[in-house]
Amino acid sequence: MTVGPVQILVVGFEGNQFRGEILQELRRLREHDIVRLLDLLVVAKDDQGNVQVLRTAALTGKDAELGATVRALIGFGAEPDRGPTVALADQEAWDVIDAIPDGCAAAIALLEHRWAIPLGEAITRAGGSALADAWVHRDDLAAAGVAD
Repeated sequence: MTVGPVQILVVGFEGNQFRGEILQELRRLREHDIVRLLDLLVVAKDDQGNVQVLRTAALTGKDAELGATVRALIGFGAEPDRGPTVALADQEAWDVIDAIPDGCAAAIALLEHRWAIPLGEAITRAGGSALADAWVHRDDLAAAGVAD
């Protein structure tokens, strides 16, 4: 089975306010084979910076808990002296916990971009290969004068 590019996305929620819109949209994207949710870890960071894992079964409506793959990728609980980090190939590790403000909850999602599979296959058939890739943040586009 061909796997599309995989993204780890950390989405913060002030005051631990989770609503169903995101999961509904992920379901819609999955139904159209655009994006697939591979794993999800939901955490809360208190005002002192302590992190607690929240149960995902209540959010997803599934009996099974999610989060094992995300935990492994970010090293959650692996190094007691350090916060969870994402080990990126040929790059400095990304401290996931630093991205989450104190007093905030966050969903750490592992997303497969299924829409990119045919494009990647076409690039390979044409004899090409990806030399670099990056996500461009909305603020950077605005700074460059690209309309929102």
